[in-house]
Amino acid sequence: MTTAAAFDPDPILKTLPTGPGVYRMFGADGTVIYVGKARNLKRRVSSYFRKGAHNAKTQALVGQVADLQVTVTHTEAEALILENNLIKEHRPRYNVLLRDDKTYPYIHLSTQQDFPRLSFHRGQRRGEGRYFGPFPSAGAVRETLNHLQRVFPVRQCRDSYYRHRSRPCLQHQIGRCTAPCVGLINQQDYARDVRHVEMFLSGQSNEVIDELVGRMEAAAESLDFETAARLRDRITSLRRIQERQYVSGARGDVDVLACRIREQTACVQVFVIRDGQNLGNRSYFPKAPPETTPEEVLGAFIARHYLGQETPGELLVSHELPDSELLEEALGNDAGHRVRISARLRGERRRWMTLAERNAEHALSARMSNEQAMERRFEDLQAALDLETIPDRIECFDISHTRGEATVASCVVFGREGPIKEDYRRFNIDGITGGDDYAAMRQALERRYRRLKEEAGELPDLLLIDGGAGQLAQAEGILEDLQIEGVTAVGIAKGPRRRPGEEVLMIAGRDGTIRLPPESPALHVLQQARDEAHRFAITGHRSRRGKSRQASTLEEIPGLGPKRRQALMKQFGGLKGMKRAGVEDLVRVNGVSKALAERIHAHLNG
Repeated sequence: MTTAAAFDPDPILKTLPTGPGVYRMFGADGTVIYVGKARNLKRRVSSYFRKGAHNAKTQALVGQVADLQVTVTHTEAEALILENNLIKEHRPRYNVLLRDDKTYPYIHLSTQQDFPRLSFHRGQRRGEGRYFGPFPSAGAVRETLNHLQRVFPVRQCRDSYYRHRSRPCLQHQIGRCTAPCVGLINQQDYARDVRHVEMFLSGQSNEVIDELVGRMEAAAESLDFETAARLRDRITSLRRIQERQYVSGARGDVDVLACRIREQTACVQVFVIRDGQNLGNRSYFPKAPPETTPEEVLGAFIARHYLGQETPGELLVSHELPDSELLEEALGNDAGHRVRISARLRGERRRWMTLAERNAEHALSARMSNEQAMERRFEDLQAALDLETIPDRIECFDISHTRGEATVASCVVFGREGPIKEDYRRFNIDGITGGDDYAAMRQALERRYRRLKEEAGELPDLLLIDGGAGQLAQAEGILEDLQIEGVTAVGIAKGPRRRPGEEVLMIAGRDGTIRLPPESPALHVLQQARDEAHRFAITGHRSRRGKSRQASTLEEIPGLGPKRRQALMKQFGGLKGMKRAGVEDLVRVNGVSKALAERIHAHLNG
């Protein structure tokens, strides 16, 4: 292949057809550096090599071209689809690239079973049952599943777990499942809950509420107040979900897309609205060459993001797209229904776009402040661990104790912006054999994720456990018991010489171990989370151990009960203050007699 400097385009340009097609530009090393489509190949490709004003991006591109090839298509819409496929295959440096172009996640209901299951699903929708979505992120799916489980106790456990139960699981104990696995509900009543789930996910939540209200009133009239109260709580929870998800004026399926570019960083904010419900939003940061306009980013993003995926009936965009008619035709042919792209918005739709634009600005500001280095680490982490998507949230657990005394577990949280300290948590571990790290880890994980399930809290994408296979097994068991899906559990253990950089990684559900190079950015972010969890656990352990030892010393004094011990600690601020106090000072504390004061003074001062 010739070099870029010696490339003469004239022989190729003379033979180009005037019909639609796709052109590929190659660099000197033979790699594809740009893919484009054209209504008229001859006119479009020739324009690159005319002398005249080109922007810096085009000048840089043309200066790198060493060869070009074209593919003729029947229509321009066909050219757009081929262009999209080639860009995904070759990822040319001068095209707008979508870094995270995984498929949208869905909720799957296995309606073919006697006792159907609700579950997280990503990928091809080939299995039996119904699929609801798409949702903008795995977090939005998990949040919706958690809400549904609080209102409609339909099982979410895996079939293998369900088939081998001999007694109800934790979900039944906290009122999130009716335990069909052990026959605590008949098929007819269970089917009613399943029907309500289908109605709610299909946008018929008002009809569900009306039915529940009717049942509640009938139960109250028959003096079955326990059932009436339970239905009342369901109705209240369902209305709260409606308030959070309902979008005023929304009809049908709509996506709202706003683009903002600042300092060569592009952000596309996508709000997903289905059947009048806001299923959430997500920020995308396409890789775009310098001087790319918002219109170019949006047009490329829509083609990369929607072709081959489920597309709603209407896309609302923040900028007029020059190829909107072509995109509508290609998306419509691909989706099997009409797709409209609208940029001139009024009234309520203008307010939706304003919200999306505001979120895009906020996402850009947050990303550009201090996130760039961490973002690269998270991208490397996705590749190193072969994750489906770049993780947005990591939670790391560690255990600290002194020979089994005052055991404390820590949970630290990291996002792409770094540590999220307001979400850190500590757990005082009790009721286990001292030094049993497996039991301590299991208790901490159960308390953490049971509460998140009950309160509809945000779950992590990656669960990092400081420890080996035993600790990781505890995490797998808790995630299974609580029916949490979409969370990847990873164990990080020190190497044989216990030196930084020699850590061994184990991923739940996969065989073997992973060792990353010491200079790996992915390893650095895991080490940072692990070390922060270790620090946080040690701090909590030392504090608890100090209080425990102070309390145990006072417990040895006859006649000094819990209330008097607490009063003394508050009065003197700890054992040091009590040691400095005289008998007369101790007597001033309510409930402490002179004889007791003398015993306290003698005990503390030997």
